[in-house]
Amino acid sequence: MTSVLNTFYTQSKRLVAVACLASAVAIVPLTGQAQGLRMPGSGSASGGLTGSGASAAGAFANDLQGAASNAAASSRDGSSNRQADFIIALVNSEPITNVELQNRMVPAREYFAQQGQNPSEARIRQEVLNVLIAERLQLQEAKATNLTVDDFTLNQAEANVAAKNNVSVTTMYQELASSGIGREQFRRQMRNQLTLMRIRERAVEARVRVTDQELDRYLREHPVDQGEAIPEALNLGHILVVVPEKASAAEEAQLKQRIDQAAEALAAGKNFADVAKEYSQANEASRGGELGLRPVTQYPDLFANAVADKAVGTVVGPIRSGAGFHILKVLERQEGGAGMVIQNHARHILMTAASGRSAQEVGDMLMEIRDRVVRNGEDFAVLARQYSEDGSAKDGGDLGWAGPGMFVPEFQAALDELQPGDVSQPVVSRFGLHLIQLLDRRQHKMTQQEQRELVRNEAREKKVEEEYQKWIDGLKARAFIEMRDQDN
Repeated sequence: MTSVLNTFYTQSKRLVAVACLASAVAIVPLTGQAQGLRMPGSGSASGGLTGSGASAAGAFANDLQGAASNAAASSRDGSSNRQADFIIALVNSEPITNVELQNRMVPAREYFAQQGQNPSEARIRQEVLNVLIAERLQLQEAKATNLTVDDFTLNQAEANVAAKNNVSVTTMYQELASSGIGREQFRRQMRNQLTLMRIRERAVEARVRVTDQELDRYLREHPVDQGEAIPEALNLGHILVVVPEKASAAEEAQLKQRIDQAAEALAAGKNFADVAKEYSQANEASRGGELGLRPVTQYPDLFANAVADKAVGTVVGPIRSGAGFHILKVLERQEGGAGMVIQNHARHILMTAASGRSAQEVGDMLMEIRDRVVRNGEDFAVLARQYSEDGSAKDGGDLGWAGPGMFVPEFQAALDELQPGDVSQPVVSRFGLHLIQLLDRRQHKMTQQEQRELVRNEAREKKVEEEYQKWIDGLKARAFIEMRDQDN
C-alpha cells in the first residue's frame, strides 16, 4: 500500500487540483430551499438534494481528499524542510512563510506533472502563493462572520479520509507521523480546509442561479451533442490484499500467497462474496466485495483495462497496483448510449442540531435509528416519518429516482458507496445530518428535459467559478497584502 500521505497527493487529478488550484479550493454543498432542499435554479422536481452539477456530483469525497492533501502539506513539520524559513507575504498582518509555501508546492508539482505540463518553478511558486493568499482572506472572512466547523463534522471528515485510504484513523496518524505530520496540526489544517469549503458555499454558491434565458444562451454557445455515447456501466466484485509501501520482498511474497489463496478458492467454486469477506482488506469487503454499478470511466484505468470485453461472471487477477494485489469479477454490465445515466432511488432521514442539541448528540440519535433498521429490522420509512425534518418525511423519506447532479456532493458520495438495501452511517451536509438508504440503482435514458437540467447544472458550475473569482478579487481589493523580499 502506498503511504497515506502519498495517497493524498496522488489519488486522482481531481484530488490534487482541489489541493492546489484556486479555482478548485472547494466544491461543496449548495444552498437549498426549505423542506425540498432543492438547489436554486435547478429546475428539478421537489423531494431531493440538488448539487452543483454533473461533474461535482459525487465529488465531495475527492474534494475532502483534496482538503486532506492540503492539510497534510500544510501540516508537515518545518524541521524536515531544508529551505530557510522567513515571511514572504503578509495578508492583513497574517504571515505566509517560505516553509509553508514550499510544502504546498509539492502537490502542485505533481498536479502539473499529471497534466503533462512542465511549468517553471517561478510559475508554480506564484500559483501556490496566490492560493495561500486567497485561503488567508477566506479564513479571515469566515472568522469575521462567525463561521465555524464543529468537532463532530471534523471527526466525520477525519474518519472519511481514513476510510478512503483503507486504513483506520489510528493507522492514518501513524503514517502521517512518520512523514513529520502531527495529529493536532493535521486536524487544525483540516478544519481550515473545511471552513474554506463552507465560506465559499455561503458567500458564492448560495446566490448563484441559472435562469432559463441564461441556459438558452449557454446551449447556443455550447451545443450539446445528443448523439454522444455515454460509457457503459459496470458492477465489479473486488478483492484487495494491501501491500505496504515499504514492504520487503519477503513480506510481499507472503501477501502474494494470500491473494493466490483467494484466487484458488474462487477457482474451486467458492462464492466470490464469501471469499471477499474472508480475504479482502478493501472497504467493500463487508458487502462481498461489490463495488456497485457505475460508469466504466469512474473505475481506475487498471480495473477498466483488465475487464475490458470480459463477459459477466469472468474473474480477472491477481493484478498488481501501487496499493497491492487485486482480484476482480465482472458482476454486471449495462450498455451505454446516447443520454444514458445511472440513477439512484434513495430515501433519507434528515436531522439538524437545534433546540440545544449538539451535532454529536444528533449523530448519536441517528446511529440509534440506524441500529433499529439494520439490527432490529424496523421500517426505515416509518422512522423517517417520525424523525426526519425534511419535507420528504411524509413520504417516508423517499427522494425518488435521481441522476447526476441531483444531490449535493457529500450526499452523493455516501450514496455511491451503498448497495441496494444498505443504510449509511450519519452523513454531514450543510443541511444537517442524514441517514441514507439506497433502495435501487438503474441505467436510465434521460428525457430531453432531464438532459436540459443536466446542462443547467454544468452552466451553473461554470457561473459559480466566475462568481468565486470575482468574490476573491473583492476580498483582495479590500485587504492589505504586503509582499516581502523573496531573496532572503
